[in-house]
Amino acid sequence: MIKFRDTLRFSALALICLGVMTVQVPAADDSGGMTVSPTPSPGDTAIGFSLPDQHNDMHSLKDYLGRWVVLYFYPKDMTPGCTKEACSFRDSYKAFKDMDVVILGVSRDSVDLHEKFSEKYNLPFTLLSDAGGTVCGAYGVLAEKSYNGKTYLGIHRTTFIIDPKGKIAKIYPDVDVNTHAEEILNDIHKLRE
Repeated sequence: MIKFRDTLRFSALALICLGVMTVQVPAADDSGGMTVSPTPSPGDTAIGFSLPDQHNDMHSLKDYLGRWVVLYFYPKDMTPGCTKEACSFRDSYKAFKDMDVVILGVSRDSVDLHEKFSEKYNLPFTLLSDAGGTVCGAYGVLAEKSYNGKTYLGIHRTTFIIDPKGKIAKIYPDVDVNTHAEEILNDIHKLRE
């Protein structure tokens, strides 16, 4: 079966061959137009972004310079693992707040779903909507997944601790949703020393 975007690429190629058009045709991919970058490393400057939260207010990473930031990427609101992870941050929220640490959760869910998720589980921190997957791609957290025989790009649960200077202090590529918040609190204590 020929996909619509393949037809467009073929048409553009034909026009280029005829000398009517002078544009470069992008390579075929299944990312839906998202760019997937390598995951940044500790010591790298955190990649800046601006995204809407569960109240449709915009947040930019640069707004949090001077503070520690927990930037956690998760696959989907209202799913068991993501709910456990969010609730563990909720249950430890006072400890994070006492240390002046900002928690930012990021998924590709809509602002509306973030609002429902936040309200249902009384989440006191910010959830950011990266519906287009741009920030997820920039942080290298998109991975090929499969469900019911279909392959797609989904979020690999990953957390970044960003220091007050905007540098990545630590990365957690393999998250245990049951102990993650406590692990991060302990690591931020050590990193501050």
